[in-house]
Amino acid sequence: MVGFKQTLCALMLIFFAGTAIAQNNTNSPYTRYGYGDLSNQSFGNSRAMGGIAYGLRDNSQINPLNPASYTAVDSLTFLFEGGLSMQNDNVSDGLVKLNVKNSSLDYIAMQFRLFKQLAFTAGLLPYSNVGYNVSHTSTETATSPAYTKQVYGEGGTHQAFAGLGVKIIPNLSVGVNASFFWGNISRSLVMIYPSYPSVSGSGTTIPSYTEYTRTEIRSYKLDFGIQYTQPIGEKHKVTVGAVFSPGHHLHNTGYVSTATSVTTTTDTIATFGLPDSYGGGLTYVYDDRLTIGADYTYQKWGDVTYMNQPNAFCDRTKISVGAEYLPSRMAKTYMGLIRYRIGGYYNTPYYKTELGQRASREFGLTCGLGLPVPRSRSVISITGQYVHVKGLQPGMVNENILKLSIGITFNERWFFKRKVD
Repeated sequence: MVGFKQTLCALMLIFFAGTAIAQNNTNSPYTRYGYGDLSNQSFGNSRAMGGIAYGLRDNSQINPLNPASYTAVDSLTFLFEGGLSMQNDNVSDGLVKLNVKNSSLDYIAMQFRLFKQLAFTAGLLPYSNVGYNVSHTSTETATSPAYTKQVYGEGGTHQAFAGLGVKIIPNLSVGVNASFFWGNISRSLVMIYPSYPSVSGSGTTIPSYTEYTRTEIRSYKLDFGIQYTQPIGEKHKVTVGAVFSPGHHLHNTGYVSTATSVTTTTDTIATFGLPDSYGGGLTYVYDDRLTIGADYTYQKWGDVTYMNQPNAFCDRTKISVGAEYLPSRMAKTYMGLIRYRIGGYYNTPYYKTELGQRASREFGLTCGLGLPVPRSRSVISITGQYVHVKGLQPGMVNENILKLSIGITFNERWFFKRKVD
């Protein structure tokens, strides 16, 4: 059994290593819209199964996407879980190609039983990431002077959450996550115009233009979940799960400053919000060795106001499917104890262009392994993921992303009495 001090030291190493490499974990041009790229909030086993989570119950790993799943943990178990990821992103607009690499801390959490029917979970998750640096140069036309346009952005939003799962009856559980939601997002737009010679020979310069936007968020976020499990015979069971996150205005501020060589405007205050989110999922389990599931997510981003602009985004939908297979629970070889995972998803992101049209769509394929740690109950989850982002409008880029995620679950038996002879 891994001791508490060793567990704590390992988690501290994960946290500090992740903090050191997570200063900017995306370089996608699409993160110039709204809150940026919405983070994958699934943990190790779920991530490798296409992100299915709403109907997923696992007593050895944490599932924050449905807090009703917390009651799956047994009364003797204490779980610590953390994860890191690395990605390689190839961006192309058909003419120019760009390759960028990033790493990040994905999550850190713990889980245990408080009482017989009540389980507790707490952790830290990213919600969104912003990171881009794009420059475009245009030549002079009959209606427009030559210019260089530079756009730059960085930051993101995060959530520190605490959640409870309650078992109402043996097969029915409900749960809630309450999060402190915060973040800072900075964006800059610079328009630079060249000098033109006048008739007298002196230079005439069109004033450059700079716009700086900073969004500061301090708010809350709530997530509710429910799961019902129906056994079918001795080896079969089906779990149905659903989640709901109420949208609300964040009641925070966004600051916009603009300037030219001759004028400077004062800051203005803007408002923005989060959407109503709904999700449902179905999971089938055979003999605790084969798991097959599917999820559907719908987020009403189209109703959200952002920087005083109503209907700033498009509604977001996501469909996920996945499976996990364990050859044998009592295998005598290490290979027989490895969990094999596979999945995929299709997603319509919430990004809306300046012309009011949907900017992109994406799909992803996932696979992974759950590797048991010898002489312990802990698990190392390794996930490989391929993501393709397709631009839907002229001038929109395509992205091909390869991502490697590593999650560590420390599974310890703490809450039992030892007998000494």
